Amino acid sequence: MKRLVLLGLLALCPVAATRALEPAVRQLIVGIAPDWNAMHGKVQLFRRDDRGDWQPDSAAVPVLFGKNGLAWGRGIAGAAEAGLHKRERDGRAPAGLFGIGTIYTYDASLPPGADYPFHQVTGADAWVDDVTSPDYNKFVTIPDPAHPPAWFDKMRMRQGDFAYRWLVEIRDNADPPEPGAGSAIFFHIRRGENRPTSGCTTMAEPELARLVTWLRAADHPQYVLLPWPEYLLKWRAWGLPDPAKVAARPSGL
Repeated sequence: MKRLVLLGLLALCPVAATRALEPAVRQLIVGIAPDWNAMHGKVQLFRRDDRGDWQPDSAAVPVLFGKNGLAWGRGIAGAAEAGLHKRERDGRAPAGLFGIGTIYTYDASLPPGADYPFHQVTGADAWVDDVTSPDYNKFVTIPDPAHPPAWFDKMRMRQGDFAYRWLVEIRDNADPPEPGAGSAIFFHIRRGENRPTSGCTTMAEPELARLVTWLRAADHPQYVLLPWPEYLLKWRAWGLPDPAKVAARPSGL
């Protein structure tokens, strides 16, 4: 009953003239947290049909967010919202709407069926999280890995960590990066059912492999992450799937 009342109230709200999701976006990853401080949530995949309507393309799967929950990030939508905004090392995952960038992997190829731009990580690759660096929140390759700079060991990407077998780039604070507003945000394999991250979205390995094989660059995939109450407020204006179709919503709502 509570959910029906909420949806009924939202139906009376005016629809914003500008939608955050462009028509070219035909794949959408929907991440839902129960509230701003939740570290647990769910993700579900959606595909836009020929009529322009969003249809579920997967079941909802459990994921982990930041250990301290969520805060507004700097993506396609969300940066101008009032409230708490993500900062470096705040332990929060960025909320909002984001593009999907490159897949970084230890492997020479992606799983069978995948067709998406990827980069095989080498011993010279790093992702910079130093807020004082001109390369903050950027992928870099050092010219001489045999003689790396002092900062490299902390920021190198090839660490032999199973959780980083695939890093799917979530383009938060990327265009351009703002020093201190967050860095190195990815989808990756979780380390345990109750081991949250510093800001990434993590899931079980089979579910991440499914995501990697599902992505198609030609469909301009994007990721929306919101607490459920915020989703109910923004789905029309942002052009998101109807809440009635979102199985990732918290239980009982």
